[in-house]
Amino acid sequence: MKSVPTLDIRRYDTDRDGFVAELGAAYREFGFCCISGHGIPRELVEGAYDAFQRFFALPAETKMQYHVPGSGGARGYTPFKVETAKDSKHPDLKEFWHVGRELPANSRFAGVMAPNLWPTEVPEFRPYGYGLYEALDQLGSRVLRALALHIGLPERYFEDKTDQGNSILRPIHYPPITEANVPNVRAGAHEDINFITLLVGASAEGLEVLTREGQWLPITTEGDAIVVNIGDMLQRLTNHVYPSTTHRVVNPQNANARKPRYSVPYFLHPNPDVVLDPLPQCVTPDNPKRYDASITAHEYLQQRLREIKLI
Repeated sequence: MKSVPTLDIRRYDTDRDGFVAELGAAYREFGFCCISGHGIPRELVEGAYDAFQRFFALPAETKMQYHVPGSGGARGYTPFKVETAKDSKHPDLKEFWHVGRELPANSRFAGVMAPNLWPTEVPEFRPYGYGLYEALDQLGSRVLRALALHIGLPERYFEDKTDQGNSILRPIHYPPITEANVPNVRAGAHEDINFITLLVGASAEGLEVLTREGQWLPITTEGDAIVVNIGDMLQRLTNHVYPSTTHRVVNPQNANARKPRYSVPYFLHPNPDVVLDPLPQCVTPDNPKRYDASITAHEYLQQRLREIKLI
C-alpha cells in the first residue's frame, strides 16, 4: 500500500538535488509530505499544546468573550458547529482559535489583517502561541524554497510574496464523541485554501488523504515529523502541478473516539496583494493554462470563507 513519505529537511543542506526531487515527487503524487529534522523544539510544541488545552477547558461563557461576531473568526475564538466543509450537510465538530501575524502599525495590510486577541486567563497562551506561529512560518519558508527549485523558480521566489502573508495558527479542539448518531467525521472532506499547511503534533489518528485512485489513506506521524500539504492558492499558482488534495478528519473506530482530539495546523498564506495567476513555468502543452481570470490572494480568501460559512 502506498504511503505519504517522511523526508528529513536537513538534507536540503547536504543533498539538495535529491531532497528537492523527492519532495517534489511526493507533492505531485499526494499533495502531502511529512517533514522531519526541522529543529522546532519539542518544548515549544508541548508548551503550546498545554496552553491551548487549558484555554479550551475554560467555561463556554469565558471563551465566548473572545468571539468576534462578523469577523469570520479571523482572530480569537470560534465556537462549535460553525465552520462547515464546502458542500457538506453537517458543520464540523470542533472549536478553534486563530492567531494571526503581528503587523507593524504602518503596514499596508493593517486594513485587512486584524490585531491578535489573547486570553488573559491563560498567560502562557501568547508566548507559546506566537512562538509556534513564528517557528512554523520559518519552516514553511524553507519548504517553499525547495518547492520553488523543483519547478524551475529561483530558490527565494516566494519569500517577498509571503513575508507579510495573512497566515493563521489554528489550535483546534475536537470534543469526545459521546452520541451514537453523529456524523462519522470530525472535519468534513475539504481542501485547504492557502499556500501550504503545516500540521504539528499529528500523532493522533484520524487524518486521512484521498489518493488519486480514490482511496482514503490514513496519515499519522512518528517522532517530530510535521505534515505539510498544498493548499488551493498554490495549486492555482502552479497550474495544478502541485495538487491541493482532499482530506478529512474521521472519528477513530476504537476507544479513542471517546477522547478529545487536539490539533494545531498553521495555514501559510501569501501576502494579500499577490495575484494567483498560473506561473509560466507551470504552463506546458501537456498542462495548458487552467485559469484566465486574475484574482488576488485576499479576494480569493474572502470568496472561500463565504463558501465554508465563516463569513
